[in-house]
Amino acid sequence: MAAISSWNLVFTQPSKKRSLSPFASKSQLCFTRRRGGVTPTRCTTSLTVLSLLDAKPTVLVTETLGEAGLDLLKTFANVDVSAATEHGCLVVNAPTANTIAAAEHAIALLASMARNIAQADASVKAGKWQRNKYVGVSLVGKTLAIMGFGKVGSEVARQAKGLGMHVITHDPYAPADCARAIRVEMVSFDEAISTADFISLHMPLTPATSKILNDDAFGKMKKGVRIVNVARGGVIDEEALLRALDSGIVAQAALDVFTEEPPPQDSKLVRHENVTVTPHLGASTTEAQEGVAIEIADAVIGALKGELAATAVNAPMVPAEVILELTPYVDLAEKLGRLAIQLVAGGSGIKSVKVGYTSARGPDDLDTRLLRAMVTKGLIEPISSIFVNLVNADFTAKQRGLRITEERIVLDGSPENPLEYIQVQIANVESKFASAISESGEIRVEGKVKDGKPHLTKVGSFGVDVSLEGSLILCRQIDQPGMIGKLGSILGEENVNVNYMSVGRTARGKQAIMTIGVDAEPSKEALMAIGDIPAIEEFVFLKL
Repeated sequence: MAAISSWNLVFTQPSKKRSLSPFASKSQLCFTRRRGGVTPTRCTTSLTVLSLLDAKPTVLVTETLGEAGLDLLKTFANVDVSAATEHGCLVVNAPTANTIAAAEHAIALLASMARNIAQADASVKAGKWQRNKYVGVSLVGKTLAIMGFGKVGSEVARQAKGLGMHVITHDPYAPADCARAIRVEMVSFDEAISTADFISLHMPLTPATSKILNDDAFGKMKKGVRIVNVARGGVIDEEALLRALDSGIVAQAALDVFTEEPPPQDSKLVRHENVTVTPHLGASTTEAQEGVAIEIADAVIGALKGELAATAVNAPMVPAEVILELTPYVDLAEKLGRLAIQLVAGGSGIKSVKVGYTSARGPDDLDTRLLRAMVTKGLIEPISSIFVNLVNADFTAKQRGLRITEERIVLDGSPENPLEYIQVQIANVESKFASAISESGEIRVEGKVKDGKPHLTKVGSFGVDVSLEGSLILCRQIDQPGMIGKLGSILGEENVNVNYMSVGRTARGKQAIMTIGVDAEPSKEALMAIGDIPAIEEFVFLKL
């Protein structure tokens, strides 16, 4: 272990116990520096710095700290999302708890800018009474262009409509029906900035949005437009904004964020008479801070309990309602992956897997990213020491050269249930159980959720019906009387309980597949006795 460079160190590793959920539980060991050495202790909330000398440390700020200090710390310590993803560590944020606060701040800046509140306040406090100088403009009937129609942008739209404003929006990624639902018109970028009286920015800072409001954009705006930014400082070219203010194209600006925070003390933009500024206060309400704390804590507790997180930074952003609906199918997807890989002779040589989803829903109404991750988990964990979860499933598959494709089969019928069947196929491999090979030559297993529990419904070309609990014994046999009793007697003598049994056959008196669910692993002697039954042509024991 590396030397300890702080008062407390937390060492976290995945639990050895396998979890059926997308996130495994974690075990923690804390070390505290004391005189004469380092002693293991119980983890406490007084933890302040988590650090290894040979790695970038993680700093937990337990008291209020200014933005300048936080920015300095961020240059030395941050979350290495790539490393976290590779090791299956979930990174979560709290993107929704401060939505209302950020939207309210945008509206507050909008109104205060329109009525010159900040300038008038400073004037009165300076002993002046300049009523004529600070005549404002009304919001009612004015056009507000919201650039970015996510959670905050859509909330600003709702509040602005309540003030009597005409609201339009531009967002190349937002569905138009979301805007229509609150009677907001979705328009092009150029139309939004050229027709707006007010522009409010609510977009992330990406290469595509960096300095999106530049000289060219300001040149297309109405003379006298007013701009609010509570998103990210880098989306505005601040030098271009200063030029637009000086020329009168932009009448006023209200800024809560800046390219450099805090901005330089001699910033001409900050000191401009027609600019209202606040020190990144968008999320700074008592209620928002408490909400963020609760949202983060809930996400951490949920992840440690093995539940899914809809707010993960480094995992598919699966909506909460989708997670809830797909929960019964998560277990099915993983167990089908585990069954399929155990049927491969040799195990680790697979290169191509196809996952099929049979559903009455259209492709746009079925989010399969979570299910694909669970199939990947089932395929890889039984043949490796790698811990796989929703976070690192795609990364791990790519690292192992495993290509996973998906196929959707649309059924006629009611789309009440998201899925009818999930099918896993492994091509170009040999099988230790020949009957698992389908007519088209690949290993095939298929299952469905029945009464809330995963069931195996097909092996190769044979239809079966067995609950995927405990472990399975698959037998190909000659279809004849007494086979169920013979196998039951062998398992009964070993005190192995049979929890489910199903027989599928091609035709009467010919071949049949017997699928037996057992609560415990039979001894080698019991398995050999099963294999010695003359009518049994092949069999395999599979752990779930």
